[in-house]
This record gives sequence, structure tokens and C-alpha cells, in this order.
Amino acid sequence: MSTPEHSPLGKDTVYAGRYDPSLLFPIPRADKRAEIGIADTLPFHGVDIWNAYELSWLDLRGKPQVAMAEFRVPALSPQIIESKSFKLYLNGFAQERIADAAALAATLTHDLSAAAGAAVGVQLRDARADALPVIDLDGHLLDDQNIAIDHYGPPQADFLQADTGAMPVAETVLSHLLRSNCPVTGQPDWGSVQIAYRGAPIDHAGLLRYLVSFRTHNEFHEQCVERIFVDLTQRCAPRQLSVYARYTRRGGLDINPFRSSAPASPGNPRTVRQ
Repeated sequence: MSTPEHSPLGKDTVYAGRYDPSLLFPIPRADKRAEIGIADTLPFHGVDIWNAYELSWLDLRGKPQVAMAEFRVPALSPQIIESKSFKLYLNGFAQERIADAAALAATLTHDLSAAAGAAVGVQLRDARADALPVIDLDGHLLDDQNIAIDHYGPPQADFLQADTGAMPVAETVLSHLLRSNCPVTGQPDWGSVQIAYRGAPIDHAGLLRYLVSFRTHNEFHEQCVERIFVDLTQRCAPRQLSVYARYTRRGGLDINPFRSSAPASPGNPRTVRQ
């Protein structure tokens, strides 16, 4: 079965040390989307951007090669790929002799697209400091507000309010206080979230309380971002909205979901926490 409980998460693992695309464990998006009222027609565009920092293989003479990899999984794909299975799959290349980086990228594209059920973009980068520079996310920081918070889960959409009597604004806000937990292992996932919108001004105190209310919530990265997008849409009715979460890495991978009311191709700005 393709449910999180049947994935490699939380289980003892034997590293086979060989290439094996069957290690990839797809999980359907539909069930979690149904929980937040998403049916066949998606209310957003988007992509899940993965960065891999532990990718290595052998050239045809047996010399190890290393690279960083960027993977873009479209939000319209019917499946996500469970992250531990992704790590096991990538580690399977460590002793594989491969002609060049282009041949490796072609294999990755084929296997990941098959697992996700849609075309996955793959880009390999040299392991240099300028390959993925560290920057700060744009936006007004919500975290400096002097407010009391005492609710840490489940996510509470009632905290979200917009002043519909005020003039519309175009605003980008940012918080580094996003935390949620793996639904299988309970391990924490830490992230920063950037929200850009046009519409009635959203109350900053309520928005921060809402984001903190994910702190003990059990859900995958992609599902959290979609929940944030849907809750903001329903409670605040912005004319335009995008939600971009940059999570810290675990097992050599970071996952960065982006959801937007308009088609967009976000950058991949590595933050200082990544």
C-alpha cells in the first residue's frame, strides 16, 4: 500500500549499495488534499523543490564524482515521493559507474517522473560555494512581534483575519517559526515560510499565531504548505497569493514547497538555515 505507514520511515534500513529505482516510495496526494477540501481541480499552481547534498557516483574509470541536485516535482503530480525512500534511492548510485553527469540526470529524470506520475525537472550542480549561494528571503519579518502565544496545535485557521474595510495592499511577510512533525516518526521539521499576497491587509499577530499552531502538527512539508494556502484563501480571500516554505534539510535533502494562485516559477534561494 502507498501510505506513509508502509514507507521506509521509522524502520531499520539496510543500505544495499546498488542502484534500485524500486526503492522510491510514492504516496498519493489525494487523501490529504481531500481533508482540506481540494478535489480534482487544484486551487493553486506550484512545485516542490528538492535539493540533494549527498549525491555521488563513479565515473567509468571508478573515480568518485559528487554533485548537488535540484529536483522540481510539479504540484499537479498525483504522488509525492517519501523522503527516506528518496535518500535510499540516491545513495544507491554511490558505487554505480556512469558515463557522465548527463547520463545520471537522464536516469534520475526517468525514475523520479515515473514515481511522481508527472515530469520531474532535474538539474545537477557542481559542489562549489557559488552553485547555490546563501541569501535572505524577502519580506517583512513577523517574528519580532511582542505577543503572547499559547496554542501549538492543531492548526487554527480562526487566527487568520483580514481587514476588509481597509485599502488593499501588496505585501510579502516572512516567518522563521514554522515547525511541524513527520506524520510517521514524529521527528520535527523546521522551516521558514514566505507569504506574498494582494488584497485586504492580513492581521500580522493572527497570522503568526496561525503559523505557530503547526508546531505539534503531524503532516508532510507539501501538505502543510497546501493547508496554509487553503486556509489563507478561505479566511482572508486575497486576490493573489503565494506560499513558499524553505525547510531545513534532513538526510541530505531539503524540501521546499511553493503554491501560488497564479502560474509562477520560483527561484531556489538557499537560506542560512539550509
